[in-house]
Amino acid sequence: MIIMSLLCSSVFFSCKKDKTSPGDNNSGNNGTARTDEDSLKYLVYRIMQVTYADGGRNASKGLPTYYWYNQVPTIDPFSTSYAKAEDLLSTMISYPKLNGNNLDRYSFLDRTGSLANKLQNGVIEKAAGTNGSLGMEVTYALDQNDASHLMVLYADKNSPAGVQGVQRGWEITAINGDDNIAYDNGGANTTKVTNAVYNPTGATSFTFKKANSTTATLTLTPSSYNVNPVLFDTVYTVSGKQVGYFVFYTYSSVTNTSGATTPTKQVLDQLFAKFKSANISNLIVDLRYNTGGAVSTAQYLDNAIAPSGAQNKVMYNYTYNDKLTQNLSATGLPASIKFGTTGGLSLEKVFFITSGQTASASELTLNNLKPYMTVKLVGDTTYGKPVGFFSYTISDYDSTGKEHYLADLYAINFETKNASNQGGYYSGIAPDQAAQDYVNIPWGSTSDDHLSKIFSYISTGSFRQASPELRMTADPSLRQNIKRSITSGQFNGMVDFRK
Repeated sequence: MIIMSLLCSSVFFSCKKDKTSPGDNNSGNNGTARTDEDSLKYLVYRIMQVTYADGGRNASKGLPTYYWYNQVPTIDPFSTSYAKAEDLLSTMISYPKLNGNNLDRYSFLDRTGSLANKLQNGVIEKAAGTNGSLGMEVTYALDQNDASHLMVLYADKNSPAGVQGVQRGWEITAINGDDNIAYDNGGANTTKVTNAVYNPTGATSFTFKKANSTTATLTLTPSSYNVNPVLFDTVYTVSGKQVGYFVFYTYSSVTNTSGATTPTKQVLDQLFAKFKSANISNLIVDLRYNTGGAVSTAQYLDNAIAPSGAQNKVMYNYTYNDKLTQNLSATGLPASIKFGTTGGLSLEKVFFITSGQTASASELTLNNLKPYMTVKLVGDTTYGKPVGFFSYTISDYDSTGKEHYLADLYAINFETKNASNQGGYYSGIAPDQAAQDYVNIPWGSTSDDHLSKIFSYISTGSFRQASPELRMTADPSLRQNIKRSITSGQFNGMVDFRK
């Protein structure tokens, strides 16, 4: 007999340990003991489709958490069709459709707990099943002759790569002395690079070609570190106007699991104090590689950026499934979030640099500001994720009472819309002006295609137009990003770590 519990980081009713009865589906009618994997499959299904109260067991509560639960048919979580909980989850999320297309390309299980630690505590850790991280993101890019180059997109300042000075725009020419790393569209070379950068098991040697054409061979070892989500920041003077700019790559939370402030909040506090002191009149937020994270940080940024007139007004609205909506007062779920005290900036406009990797909490941030100020997007259409998660930590207990962590469940629980009821951007949010991502141009360079077009708008009221083909012909050193050429496994979404 297995005792199960649901340990919620989002608790609306009391989650408690419950001992299964002989007739419970978890024990089976033949009395055969169930495995940990059976427990996980059972709880994933019950939490999403039946109720989260009482560890997902008490159907009388009638509070399924999955946003599209009513599109999923009744499923036997113990069916031999599902060898693992991920198989069951994949089947469940295949049912919700919009115009014949799958709606849920987001829900997943995290069996290490490392994601919650990164997002909520701002810590990359050597958790069970993980080796830490090198802290850099890479991509393949093309030159004017369509030859591929393996390029560094960015490195967290606190990471093993960042500490050793790895910079955006450096080219990786060899890994452990092996220079056979040309792009092969998901083939052996791409797999080799993906494993070396994102799944390292120990020290790895990388040979880099720097912007000045000198080379350096560095040995990087995965480790734990505190996330610094700001990759670069500065203040420009454009046509006599002070313009703030910062690159933000992840929405690590501004408060941790204990409710204390995190290094992320400290970094952001210092950043916006700097912008306020500089009396900036325009702000550029570079989210081109930001795939989302904690909604608390989106709220922080919106409060910091919004005009004073937004104070105490609706920032965004939540939509839940019908069962949770009917029980909002009992669950404690908010219908909306309001702006708090705004940051004191007097901005003419805010510009967001976006791409197909700009997702979820990033999209939430920019969408929330649209009813209250002029918002311009430059770059490419965003990822398209107007929905988010509450996180559920699932454990079971053996007959001696010993807890065994199973997984964190991230299954879509809510949708968001701004104060003007704008949302539903499942196909992404289109930019006001397209721009090319030349990945070998350093952060903050005025030759960056996004920045030069924004500076043109600030100066003249219109975006400067230029052909990317002509620009690459004129400057053969440029390297144009091959989008989605490497899958890093970066989290894609927004999580409300509501207590």
